[in-house]
Amino acid sequence: MTIPPIPRAVLIALGALALALLVAVPFFPTVIYPVFVMRIMCMALFACAFNILLGQTGILSFGHAAFFGGAAYITGYGLLHLGWAPEFSILLGVAFATALGALFGALATRRSGIYLAMITLALAQLVYFVFLRLPFTHAEDGMQGVPRGTLFGLLDLRSDLNLYFVVMAIVALGLAAVYRIVNSPFGEVLRAIRDHEPRALSLGYPVARYKILAFALSAGLSGLAGSLKVIIYQVAALRDVHWSMSGDVILMTLLGGMNSVFGPVIGAGIVSALYYYFSAFGGWVTVMVGTVFIVCVLVFRRGVAGQIRHMLAAAPNRPAASPSSSIKDNQNASH
Repeated sequence: MTIPPIPRAVLIALGALALALLVAVPFFPTVIYPVFVMRIMCMALFACAFNILLGQTGILSFGHAAFFGGAAYITGYGLLHLGWAPEFSILLGVAFATALGALFGALATRRSGIYLAMITLALAQLVYFVFLRLPFTHAEDGMQGVPRGTLFGLLDLRSDLNLYFVVMAIVALGLAAVYRIVNSPFGEVLRAIRDHEPRALSLGYPVARYKILAFALSAGLSGLAGSLKVIIYQVAALRDVHWSMSGDVILMTLLGGMNSVFGPVIGAGIVSALYYYFSAFGGWVTVMVGTVFIVCVLVFRRGVAGQIRHMLAAAPNRPAASPSSSIKDNQNASH
């Protein structure tokens, strides 16, 4: 049975509540740390961008850390070594990630399934070793002391309050772009490729071109998340381009629900919170994250967002007694 969509009024109310809570965060730093919330926003954009490939196109990529971390390094290079303004450095990082995504797509989409996933992993590892060896990345020490700069010459991003609202605005625009991509004729074609690629080919769609474009769009938005991350923390580290970061974004997407546009946002919040609040346990935090993932996969097979949607949509759809059955019941009662 097809699950009907959640009413628009409910979605608007939930969106308004989430927006109000986000706006209130920097004014209550003792309740929740604003930098942590900024990280969640970046990870949410990263996961939703990744879901353009996994959830919408049916392509599993193990190489998205290359786009996220590569953009972080390139943006940091623009800020630290070139002395560029934040807006130009972010554009540089996004352009790099988009071009890299198109290259990954052109090479990886020649195969499908597990072979495609392994090609993306191999390419991402090449990117990892390139950034390990480049002189300006400082290898294991990472690129430290990245200046935040002044956005458009007006907003000093050294202020956490200014930075918070800038990050929130940029992430909102990024998520709006994801929504527009998914709910467009282009998104319909991606889902057609996911559901039945031979049929999409028979209808005359250039499937290879659509896959490469999906890779490029997903990579560009992932790069935007990485660019924001390096400005927030003022550090670009090898962890950003490591394969484990690709694993994290897959985990976020599956936990949140890959069949919804913004389901990965929930997964990003869960995984980020687990890493943040259980960091004192050291290496055991990975075991805890893995345990939560196993439980969620077993209990919420549609993902958290999918399960919530199912519960909200199923309640009003209980079958009501038909008039004919009521008449029969009354006749039986009279006899």
